[in-house]
Amino acid sequence: MNWAYSFSGFFVGMLVGVTGVGGGSLMTPLLVFLFGFKPAVAVGTDLLFAAITKTSGVWVHHGKHGSVDWKIVGWLSVGSLPFALATLYVLKYLMSVGKETTGAITFTLGVALLLTAVALLVRSVLLARTAKLELIDDEHSTPENTGRFKHLQIPATILIGSVLGILVTLSSVGAGALGTVALLFLYPRMTTVKIVGTDLAHAIPLTAVAGLGHLSLGNVDLVLLGSLLIGSLPGIWIGSHLSAKIPEKVLRPILATMLILIGLKFVLQ
Repeated sequence: MNWAYSFSGFFVGMLVGVTGVGGGSLMTPLLVFLFGFKPAVAVGTDLLFAAITKTSGVWVHHGKHGSVDWKIVGWLSVGSLPFALATLYVLKYLMSVGKETTGAITFTLGVALLLTAVALLVRSVLLARTAKLELIDDEHSTPENTGRFKHLQIPATILIGSVLGILVTLSSVGAGALGTVALLFLYPRMTTVKIVGTDLAHAIPLTAVAGLGHLSLGNVDLVLLGSLLIGSLPGIWIGSHLSAKIPEKVLRPILATMLILIGLKFVLQ
């Protein structure tokens, strides 16, 4: 057990609790730049880390708030899980023939971080727009009545799931911020709590499948995973209580700027 990893897990968990940004966009760069892990190991370990930590969040959203739309979770999964498996198959094939996958993972990670930074900045605009609409927060909030382009919502949801399946499997980034923004676009009349709960519920099977796939490829450090979990769980709890006291308007631009700089470093190296 390495307490430096646990402290990092605590720090990232607290930021996740305060900002609501997915841990992958913060944890993976930290593991690569601060601790010198290979990008593939950082991604694989973070995926299993995300699958475990997000489970408790879904338990709260589904059990306490009833804020998970399982139909939308299903359509997202129809797209994401097959493409996650296909991406893992390609990685396994490239490794079997001696091809280096680090470059592809590093570049995808950089792109995912840049997209996440944009999503952070766009999210506040979308939330302001949503606040002006008549929201639907009951069993009737289905793809048929929660947006303008009703006939395109299901295919678009599957397509978004497909993109997330590839992006998350290669980078461990995108299941949170990008998924939330995509759902805000597709289902503008759903309440924010339902958007967040639905996105969180979809992230669990996606990160679990991708993480177990990376585990089979030897890209998961189990000691690191245990150390991160010990630190992150109390960090998320503390961060969620601090979130009401720290102005979001200040935090999000700072965090977005930081992700842009890190993303550019990954893309350009």
